[in-house]
Amino acid sequence: MSDTRLLIAQKRIFLDGCVAQSIQQQVTEFTQVVLDGQCLKDKEPVYIMLNKPRGVVSATKDAKHPTVLDLIQHPQKSELHIAGRLDFNTTGLILLSNDGAWSRKISLPETKLAKTYEVTLAKPVGDEYAEVFRKGIYFAYENITTRPACLEVLSDFAVRLTLVEGKYHQVKRMFGYFQNQVLALHRISVGSITLAGLGVGESRVLTAEKLGGTLGATE
Repeated sequence: MSDTRLLIAQKRIFLDGCVAQSIQQQVTEFTQVVLDGQCLKDKEPVYIMLNKPRGVVSATKDAKHPTVLDLIQHPQKSELHIAGRLDFNTTGLILLSNDGAWSRKISLPETKLAKTYEVTLAKPVGDEYAEVFRKGIYFAYENITTRPACLEVLSDFAVRLTLVEGKYHQVKRMFGYFQNQVLALHRISVGSITLAGLGVGESRVLTAEKLGGTLGATE
C-alpha cells in the first residue's frame, strides 16, 4: 500500500489516461492502469444486442441446442454473459455483456426497467384484461402481486405488454389467470433499446449513445 502511495506521489500511475490522484480512487475491471508507460490492465467493456430466434438456448453452453453465443461473432465473445434470459421458444431482444455490474442493474427489480413484449394468444383478449394487468395479478405460490403492467390490444389474439419486472414465466402466468394460453412471445425492447432494424439471429454492438438511455455503462 505504501509503495502504491509513493508511485502516485511520483505521478507514475495513470488511470484511463489521467494521473492517479489518490489511493482511494475507484478502479473497476475496465479501468486502464498504466505504470511508467507500461499498460498493466486494459479491458474494454462490451455490450451486445441479439434478436434471438425460437429454439435457441439463453446460455453460454449447451450440449443439445444452439446457444445465443453461437450466433455472435465478436473477438471478446468468450467473456460475454447474458443480461436477462429468454425461454427456449421465446424470441426477440436479448442483451449480452462482459460488464457484470451493468448486467445486474438490468435484472434488479428496483431498477424498474420497462421490457416490452408482443404476445400471441389462443383465445380472444377481453376488455377486462387491461384493467387487471394494471392493478396487478396475485401469484399464490410466491405470495406476491405483480407490479402494474401496461397492456395494449393489437388484435383479437395479439397484444403488446410492458412490464417492469421479470418473475418466473411471468407473462404466461399472467395470461394463465384468464386461462388463455400464450402461443408466441416476442420481446421487442428493454428500456430504450429496441429491435428496430435487427433481423432474426442478427446481433449488434451497442453504442454509448444507445446505452445512455438504458442505465448506461459501468462508470
